[in-house]
Amino acid sequence: MNRSHLDAPLILAIAAMLLMWASAFAAIRSALDVFPPGELALLRFLVASIMLGAISLTRRSPLPQRRDVSVLLLLGALGITIYHLALNYGEQTVTAGAASLLIASAPMFTALLARLVLREDLGRAGWLGIVIGFAGVALITLGEGEAFRVEPGALVILLAAVSASLYSVLQKKHVGRYPPLAFTTYVVWAGTIPMLVFLPGLLATLRTASWSAVLAVAYLGAFPGGLAYVLWVYGLTRLPASNLSSFLYLSPVLAIGIAWVWLREIPTWLSLIGGSITIAGVALANLRRRPAHRPSA
Repeated sequence: MNRSHLDAPLILAIAAMLLMWASAFAAIRSALDVFPPGELALLRFLVASIMLGAISLTRRSPLPQRRDVSVLLLLGALGITIYHLALNYGEQTVTAGAASLLIASAPMFTALLARLVLREDLGRAGWLGIVIGFAGVALITLGEGEAFRVEPGALVILLAAVSASLYSVLQKKHVGRYPPLAFTTYVVWAGTIPMLVFLPGLLATLRTASWSAVLAVAYLGAFPGGLAYVLWVYGLTRLPASNLSSFLYLSPVLAIGIAWVWLREIPTWLSLIGGSITIAGVALANLRRRPAHRPSA
């Protein structure tokens, strides 16, 4: 029986999920010192694929139907391949905290795309939230550049946010066909396949990479890329999606704190102000919508 109140197990699960996803931004920045962006994404999701596959086998998840293969490949490309490659390339020049703030704008793009694709009614509050959110995103993009200029890496991370939003909108038509864990597993597998083009480079990098760097990427795959999604599924069995998604607004705050402790970096004041405005806009844009599941870091 589903319970819709917060108790100790649920609170611990949500807290662990948020910490894992928030820590991913700093872990990516750290791992990029050793692994190129593409090789980093491939190793991370090879680990995630193995972990999610093992869990799915124990749960005896249903196999994907042939008619859904093309859809799963598209969703995997949007939610895993493009999203994580863009995030990794962007974080080469953008701080972990600012990256988390930019990714926090994804629900704003989702609301806009839901209006265009699914014809969902945004209302005045929704449109106002989108305008406010875009203003905040502009401040973050300018705040991460030198001499008050647009930072190209921030624009690449915005591509990741848009890709996540497309994934969230398109998956709403198909996610009900499979249990959440099985659906996530197949999307991760589908998104990992295109990244195999980085396999030769990954094998070469692994020959010289330190064990600490390899373990950092393994952590990204097993925990933010694997266990956190399982905890998300557990949360969905206990809370409405809209209630659970509201906790994601804490992720940028945690990510900035983790990046400060781990990497001694913090976004500029302009980025922090822009991030606050963006989150306010996102909250306003989604005031009457039920946020869908989105990829995280």
